[in-house]
Amino acid sequence: MLFCRLGTVEYAEAHRLQREILAKRIAGEVGDCVLLLEHPPVLTLGRAAKREHVLASREMLDARGVSVHEVGRGGDVTYHGPGQLVAYPIIDLKPDRQDVRKYVWSLEETMIQACVDFGLSAARIAGLNGAWIGDRKVGAVGVRISRWVTMHGFALNVESDLDHFALIVPCGIRDKEVTSISKELGRRVGVAELMEPVARHFAHVYETDVEWRDGPPEEISAEETA
Repeated sequence: MLFCRLGTVEYAEAHRLQREILAKRIAGEVGDCVLLLEHPPVLTLGRAAKREHVLASREMLDARGVSVHEVGRGGDVTYHGPGQLVAYPIIDLKPDRQDVRKYVWSLEETMIQACVDFGLSAARIAGLNGAWIGDRKVGAVGVRISRWVTMHGFALNVESDLDHFALIVPCGIRDKEVTSISKELGRRVGVAELMEPVARHFAHVYETDVEWRDGPPEEISAEETA
Protein backbone atom coordinates (compact mmCIF):
# COMPACT_ATOMS: atom_id res chain seq x y z
CA MET A 1 0.00 0.00 0.00
CA LEU A 2 1.31 3.41 -0.99
CA PHE A 3 1.59 6.05 1.76
CA CYS A 4 2.00 9.59 0.41
CA ARG A 5 3.56 12.30 2.59
CA LEU A 6 2.08 15.59 1.44
CA GLY A 7 3.14 18.04 4.15
CA THR A 8 0.71 20.90 4.90
CA VAL A 9 -2.15 21.12 2.40
CA GLU A 10 -5.10 23.52 2.26
CA TYR A 11 -8.32 21.64 2.90
CA ALA A 12 -9.95 22.48 -0.45
CA GLU A 13 -6.86 21.32 -2.33
CA ALA A 14 -6.71 18.06 -0.40
CA HIS A 15 -10.40 17.45 -1.04
CA ARG A 16 -9.93 17.94 -4.78
CA LEU A 17 -6.97 15.59 -4.75
CA GLN A 18 -8.97 12.94 -2.94
CA ARG A 19 -11.77 13.17 -5.49
CA GLU A 20 -9.33 12.83 -8.39
CA ILE A 21 -7.66 9.77 -6.88
CA LEU A 22 -11.04 8.30 -5.89
CA ALA A 23 -12.26 8.46 -9.48
CA LYS A 24 -9.06 6.84 -10.73
CA ARG A 25 -9.21 4.13 -8.05
CA ILE A 26 -12.81 3.30 -8.99
CA ALA A 27 -11.69 3.06 -12.61
CA GLY A 28 -8.78 0.81 -11.64
CA GLU A 29 -6.20 3.31 -12.89
CA VAL A 30 -4.34 3.59 -9.57
CA GLY A 31 -3.83 1.29 -6.62
CA ASP A 32 -4.71 1.74 -2.96
CA CYS A 33 -3.06 4.71 -1.29
CA VAL A 34 -3.16 6.71 1.93
CA LEU A 35 -2.56 10.46 1.97
CA LEU A 36 -0.79 11.67 5.12
CA LEU A 37 -0.82 15.42 5.76
CA GLU A 38 -1.60 18.39 7.97
CA HIS A 39 -4.13 21.14 7.32
CA PRO A 40 -4.03 24.84 8.15
CA PRO A 41 -6.79 25.62 10.71
CA VAL A 42 -10.15 24.54 9.33
CA LEU A 43 -13.58 23.41 10.51
CA THR A 44 -15.26 20.69 8.48
CA LEU A 45 -18.98 19.96 8.70
CA GLY A 46 -20.08 16.44 7.84
CA ARG A 47 -23.49 15.38 6.57
CA ALA A 48 -24.88 15.15 10.11
CA ALA A 49 -23.41 18.46 11.29
CA LYS A 50 -25.54 20.88 13.26
CA ARG A 51 -24.78 24.56 12.76
CA GLU A 52 -25.18 25.25 16.47
CA HIS A 53 -22.15 23.02 17.07
CA VAL A 54 -20.00 25.79 15.60
CA LEU A 55 -19.72 27.98 18.69
CA ALA A 56 -17.56 30.76 17.24
CA SER A 57 -18.88 33.59 15.11
CA ARG A 58 -17.74 34.05 11.54
CA GLU A 59 -15.80 37.11 12.68
CA MET A 60 -14.00 35.15 15.37
CA LEU A 61 -13.10 32.39 12.92
CA ASP A 62 -11.80 34.92 10.41
CA ALA A 63 -9.72 36.59 13.10
CA ARG A 64 -8.09 33.27 13.95
CA GLY A 65 -7.60 32.32 10.31
CA VAL A 66 -9.95 29.34 10.52
CA SER A 67 -11.79 28.42 7.31
CA VAL A 68 -15.04 26.40 7.15
CA HIS A 69 -15.96 23.66 4.67
CA GLU A 70 -19.06 21.52 4.30
CA VAL A 71 -18.06 18.04 3.15
CA GLY A 72 -19.67 14.75 2.21
CA ARG A 73 -18.23 12.59 4.96
CA GLY A 74 -20.22 11.16 7.82
CA GLY A 75 -20.26 12.77 11.22
CA ASP A 76 -20.68 16.21 12.74
CA VAL A 77 -18.27 19.15 12.95
CA THR A 78 -14.57 18.71 13.58
CA TYR A 79 -11.40 20.76 13.62
CA HIS A 80 -8.19 20.19 11.67
CA GLY A 81 -5.02 22.16 12.10
CA PRO A 82 -1.24 22.11 12.48
CA GLY A 83 0.06 19.42 14.78
CA GLN A 84 -2.66 16.96 13.77
CA LEU A 85 -1.86 13.98 11.54
CA VAL A 86 -4.65 13.55 8.99
CA ALA A 87 -4.88 10.31 7.03
CA TYR A 88 -7.06 9.93 3.94
CA PRO A 89 -7.09 6.29 2.80
CA ILE A 90 -8.35 5.84 -0.75
CA ILE A 91 -8.67 2.08 -0.91
CA ASP A 92 -10.95 -0.39 -2.63
CA LEU A 93 -12.82 -2.55 -0.11
CA LYS A 94 -14.00 -5.00 -2.76
CA PRO A 95 -14.36 -7.92 -2.85
CA ASP A 96 -13.91 -9.19 0.71
CA ARG A 97 -13.78 -6.04 2.92
CA GLN A 98 -17.22 -4.59 2.19
CA ASP A 99 -18.15 -3.81 5.77
CA VAL A 100 -18.40 -0.17 6.85
CA ARG A 101 -18.15 -0.96 10.56
CA LYS A 102 -15.04 -3.04 10.06
CA TYR A 103 -13.51 -0.26 7.98
CA VAL A 104 -14.17 2.32 10.70
CA TRP A 105 -12.75 -0.18 13.20
CA SER A 106 -9.55 -0.37 11.13
CA LEU A 107 -9.10 3.40 11.31
CA GLU A 108 -9.68 3.44 15.06
CA GLU A 109 -7.35 0.49 15.54
CA THR A 110 -4.59 2.27 13.62
CA MET A 111 -4.79 5.31 15.90
CA ILE A 112 -5.08 3.21 19.06
CA GLN A 113 -2.03 1.10 18.25
CA ALA A 114 0.00 4.17 17.25
CA CYS A 115 -0.76 5.65 20.67
CA VAL A 116 0.22 2.37 22.35
CA ASP A 117 3.60 2.61 20.62
CA PHE A 118 4.16 5.78 22.64
CA GLY A 119 3.13 4.14 25.90
CA LEU A 120 -0.42 5.50 25.98
CA SER A 121 -3.42 3.34 26.88
CA ALA A 122 -5.76 4.28 24.06
CA ALA A 123 -9.02 2.46 23.44
CA ARG A 124 -12.58 2.76 22.14
CA ILE A 125 -15.63 4.01 24.03
CA ALA A 126 -18.82 2.06 23.40
CA GLY A 127 -21.26 4.00 21.25
CA LEU A 128 -18.72 6.61 20.17
CA ASN A 129 -16.38 6.63 17.21
CA GLY A 130 -12.72 7.53 17.39
CA ALA A 131 -9.75 6.79 19.64
CA TRP A 132 -9.79 7.70 23.31
CA ILE A 133 -7.39 7.96 26.23
CA GLY A 134 -9.63 7.59 29.23
CA ASP A 135 -12.61 9.79 28.41
CA ARG A 136 -10.51 12.20 26.35
CA LYS A 137 -10.69 12.01 22.57
CA VAL A 138 -7.34 11.83 20.81
CA GLY A 139 -8.48 10.82 17.33
CA ALA A 140 -11.58 11.36 15.18
CA VAL A 141 -13.02 9.38 12.28
CA GLY A 142 -15.19 10.51 9.36
CA VAL A 143 -15.53 8.55 6.14
CA ARG A 144 -17.27 8.43 2.80
CA ILE A 145 -17.45 5.32 0.62
CA SER A 146 -18.31 5.38 -3.09
CA ARG A 147 -18.65 2.06 -4.93
CA TRP A 148 -16.78 0.57 -1.97
CA VAL A 149 -13.80 2.90 -2.47
CA THR A 150 -13.06 5.06 0.56
CA MET A 151 -12.18 8.71 1.07
CA HIS A 152 -11.82 11.07 4.04
CA GLY A 153 -10.49 9.10 7.03
CA PHE A 154 -9.11 10.00 10.45
CA ALA A 155 -7.35 12.79 12.32
CA LEU A 156 -4.96 12.06 15.20
CA ASN A 157 -4.07 14.90 17.58
CA VAL A 158 -0.31 14.80 17.98
CA GLU A 159 0.63 18.32 19.10
CA SER A 160 -2.56 20.15 18.16
CA ASP A 161 -3.54 23.55 19.56
CA LEU A 162 -6.35 22.21 21.74
CA ASP A 163 -7.74 25.70 22.33
CA HIS A 164 -9.11 25.62 18.80
CA PHE A 165 -11.47 22.80 19.76
CA ALA A 166 -13.29 25.32 21.96
CA LEU A 167 -14.58 26.88 18.74
CA ILE A 168 -16.89 23.89 18.23
CA VAL A 169 -18.69 21.04 19.92
CA PRO A 170 -16.23 18.41 18.66
CA CYS A 171 -18.08 15.69 16.75
CA GLY A 172 -21.25 16.86 18.52
CA ILE A 173 -20.07 15.50 21.89
CA ARG A 174 -20.47 18.04 24.69
CA ASP A 175 -19.41 16.06 27.77
CA LYS A 176 -15.98 14.80 26.67
CA GLU A 177 -12.61 16.52 26.45
CA VAL A 178 -10.19 16.54 23.54
CA THR A 179 -6.54 15.69 24.09
CA SER A 180 -3.33 15.11 22.17
CA ILE A 181 -0.45 12.68 22.34
CA SER A 182 1.91 15.47 23.39
CA LYS A 183 -0.40 16.59 26.20
CA GLU A 184 -0.82 13.08 27.52
CA LEU A 185 2.93 12.43 27.50
CA GLY A 186 3.84 15.83 28.91
CA ARG A 187 6.40 16.37 26.15
CA ARG A 188 6.41 17.46 22.53
CA VAL A 189 5.89 14.81 19.89
CA GLY A 190 5.99 15.85 16.23
CA VAL A 191 3.60 14.75 13.50
CA ALA A 192 6.48 13.21 11.55
CA GLU A 193 7.10 10.79 14.43
CA LEU A 194 3.61 9.33 14.02
CA MET A 195 3.73 8.70 10.28
CA GLU A 196 5.68 5.45 10.42
CA PRO A 197 3.60 3.90 13.25
CA VAL A 198 0.34 4.93 11.57
CA ALA A 199 1.41 3.48 8.22
CA ARG A 200 2.70 0.29 9.81
CA HIS A 201 -0.44 -0.40 11.82
CA PHE A 202 -2.83 0.43 8.98
CA ALA A 203 -0.88 -1.80 6.59
CA HIS A 204 -0.86 -4.58 9.21
CA VAL A 205 -4.66 -4.53 9.46
CA TYR A 206 -4.87 -4.97 5.69
CA GLU A 207 -2.06 -7.52 5.58
CA THR A 208 0.09 -5.57 3.17
CA ASP A 209 3.47 -3.85 3.02
CA VAL A 210 4.26 -0.14 3.27
CA GLU A 211 5.58 1.83 0.31
CA TRP A 212 6.46 5.50 0.81
CA ARG A 213 6.21 8.45 -1.55
CA ASP A 214 6.74 12.16 -1.02
CA GLY A 215 3.88 13.76 -2.93
CA PRO A 216 0.72 12.31 -4.49
CA PRO A 217 0.68 9.11 -6.57
CA GLU A 218 2.64 9.50 -9.82
CA GLU A 219 -0.46 9.09 -11.94
CA ILE A 220 -2.08 12.20 -10.40
CA SER A 221 -0.41 15.29 -11.83
CA ALA A 222 -0.71 18.86 -10.61
CA GLU A 223 -2.57 19.75 -13.83
CA GLU A 224 -5.21 17.10 -13.12
CA THR A 225 -5.94 18.49 -9.67
CA ALA A 226 -5.99 22.16 -10.66
